[in-house]
Amino acid sequence: MRTRQFAPLLFALALLGGCAVFTSRDPVRVDLASLEPLPGEGLEVRFKVRLRVQNPNAGPIHFNGVSLELDLNDLPLASGVSDQSGTLAGFSERLIEVPVTLSAFSVLRQTWNLADGYPVQSVPYAMRGKLGGGLWGSRHFSDAGLLSIP
Repeated sequence: MRTRQFAPLLFALALLGGCAVFTSRDPVRVDLASLEPLPGEGLEVRFKVRLRVQNPNAGPIHFNGVSLELDLNDLPLASGVSDQSGTLAGFSERLIEVPVTLSAFSVLRQTWNLADGYPVQSVPYAMRGKLGGGLWGSRHFSDAGLLSIP
């Protein structure tokens, strides 16, 4: 009789333990591979960003859609999304293209901050995004560092 009372609890614990197996994956590595200008509308500037995405795990990563945000000098610079989908095989890499838009306001804000009157030798940057997931959820990525200005 007592076994029946604990059966749902044991089942729930087994499910949670099974979910832990799926979350112990290493994060994807994403590097900016290239930027190409695209035609813009009005006051916006557009680029095609190519990201090199590396899967350091044995299992494949299935994705359906990509989003990307770029910050420069701790301020938003550009963002974009793509409906590109596919599979990144285990221990492999792939180029993914995302069109991004820089608004006129973000360009003015960046110019204003860089022209503040003091010499700038490096500027902090940050890149954040995600590979839209299906059944197992999205895979988030990020990178940050300093961009040297000659």
